[in-house]
Amino acid sequence: MMRIDSHQHFWRYTPQDYRWISDEMAVLKQDLLPQTLQLALQRHGIQGTVLVQACSSVQETRWLLELAGQHDFVRAVTGWVDLSSPALQQALDVISHPLLRGFRHQVQDEPAPAQWLADPAINAGLRQLQKQEYVYEILVTHRHLRDAVQFAERHDNYFLVLDHFGKPDLSLGAAHWKQQVAPLAALKHVSCKLSGLLTEPRPAGMSARDLLPYFEAALEVFGAERLMFGSDWPVCLLADTDENPWDLCQQATTTLSSDEQAAIYGGNACTVYQLQPLPITGND
Repeated sequence: MMRIDSHQHFWRYTPQDYRWISDEMAVLKQDLLPQTLQLALQRHGIQGTVLVQACSSVQETRWLLELAGQHDFVRAVTGWVDLSSPALQQALDVISHPLLRGFRHQVQDEPAPAQWLADPAINAGLRQLQKQEYVYEILVTHRHLRDAVQFAERHDNYFLVLDHFGKPDLSLGAAHWKQQVAPLAALKHVSCKLSGLLTEPRPAGMSARDLLPYFEAALEVFGAERLMFGSDWPVCLLADTDENPWDLCQQATTTLSSDEQAAIYGGNACTVYQLQPLPITGND
């Protein structure tokens, strides 16, 4: 089974395209490209990744697909498309690619995320995506998990994936988050990425180890069969220098069975994103 990082990004940094990168995120204000990530993947035994959009741009999606075609470790791409466009099908036809397996929009950055999730044009667009078996990744914060449930209930014809645990409010604790996310986890077509926790705002004194109860809660409500490891590289570089997502998830899953670990570290991503086996190399 391939070990898969289900969530990573690349970009050539420009302030106008990546407005979400604030002045406090100086380490992200640079080009972050495959060669740099590849070293980390090798250190942590990761054979493949899912490359995810980071700005609302079809041009970025085309570029990500070009990169994916040049680097064998990128096994799938989650891109961006304007779901509300009357010309959505034309846009999908233009960017169609064997490695394009899903789409995402940074709903959390919308002025009114709940309104966006309820928009009839957006919902019509998502129905169209699901008919063509594209995964859709939901990027919201804890403030809009209830709206995400209603959204997900309307769209059960293909896989939906909740990014970054749904960005919990860490000041309220794992039990509160579990209660919030349980209605979404009850929908069997929804999976969750074990990603992003290290860079969520933490109460003073909260260590990386204090995040482990969130993994335990995720296992209780989603089960190992609907969870996927994701590094959120390079955003994870914002964490303290002695913290990284690979080690954190390893700590959280060390007591699981080998089958459960295989599911979280690759099996589930292979199913959701229809990943193809790596080519066999070496001497005959």
